[in-house]
Amino acid sequence: MKLNLLFSAVLFTATLAHAQDSWMQVDSVKGPPKSVCAAFTLNGQGYVATGLDSTGFTRRMYSYDFVQNDWDTELSLGGANGGGLSRGSAVGFSIFNKGYVCTGQGDNTNFLNDTWEYDPALDVWTQKADFLGSARRNAVCFVIDDIAYVGTGEDASGLRKDFYKYDPVNNIWGVIADFGGTPRKKATAFALGNLGYVGTGDDGVVRNDLWQYQVFQNTWTQKANMPGTARCGAVGWGTFPTGFIATGEDITGTYKNDVWEYNYFTNQWIQRTSIPAPGRKHAFVFMLNNIAFVGCGYNGDFMDDCYAYTPLVGITEQNNLTVVNTFPNPATSHITIELKAQQSSRNSLQLYNAAGQNVTAQCEVTANSSGFTVQVEQLAAGNYFYVIAEPLNQMPMYGAFVKN
Repeated sequence: MKLNLLFSAVLFTATLAHAQDSWMQVDSVKGPPKSVCAAFTLNGQGYVATGLDSTGFTRRMYSYDFVQNDWDTELSLGGANGGGLSRGSAVGFSIFNKGYVCTGQGDNTNFLNDTWEYDPALDVWTQKADFLGSARRNAVCFVIDDIAYVGTGEDASGLRKDFYKYDPVNNIWGVIADFGGTPRKKATAFALGNLGYVGTGDDGVVRNDLWQYQVFQNTWTQKANMPGTARCGAVGWGTFPTGFIATGEDITGTYKNDVWEYNYFTNQWIQRTSIPAPGRKHAFVFMLNNIAFVGCGYNGDFMDDCYAYTPLVGITEQNNLTVVNTFPNPATSHITIELKAQQSSRNSLQLYNAAGQNVTAQCEVTANSSGFTVQVEQLAAGNYFYVIAEPLNQMPMYGAFVKN
């Protein structure tokens, strides 16, 4: 199925018309139906590489064009002479417009520790430094400040909770603190600003817990459990201040299609619109233009369908989450936040940078009858978010601005 060049506009318009979070089916992934693929984003396109199909493990790679709503065949992992590199259950990530595939299992070995880099400008794969931990499969990965963090999974000795970081500039792996939860495989992960999150998975019992990694402190902290059914083989994605976990398989062998949203500010979860498709485990996810694309996977059959998710809030939430005006935006010395008349009783504001750090103390905040004035001269240039508490314990409001 190939739509015209207006696909992105149609998707956006349809989403606004529903005024809520929205799923739309897009072009099916090229090649045979598959599962346990690695995925990453480069230059405005999504890439899906490796995986397992009905004939065995593969090293093939395909790219998705958002505007064309179409998939193209790309250079397979390792290039023309990459025999023996077929695999599944690897991790995929992208840094500095290069894609990476690491670890996994293949036709001739159950556990791999090699790392491969794809340069789309040169259309070449290059082998990089091996993963520092033991060879493994079903690990997780998130990226913060151009450093990849890879950990958990299963190796020849059993389940793992060790974690490592990869610096692509220097092609060096290093050790970080062990994952805060139990050793496990088939978990999922996402990043929000400079915070990493790992949740769900299989440690002998399927889990619904969530753990937050703080880079600067090199520590893990347990956060609120996902209210949905405990599961493994789910997918996760995030854009500050919200992360998502979807799909997976529960302890009864039921394949899930539900979607759960985690809010950094409130440490709470909300169930969102389920994927309008059969449940599955071991799907892939990548993000383009703040839209998540979830596809493929396995539910007794290998799958090749793909769906696009736009996380807009519903009308009731939108009224609570939206202020009337924030100006000037971009700001240099101050911002003014004007609230609706019925919101004027709100009197608690907290300010966060794009890394999720509370920077309220760096600003002078003055409440008035119509809202707030915030002096922002001391803030570094960048994107900022604020949350305004509701005195009656109703849902807080959020807003954003840019500091020049």
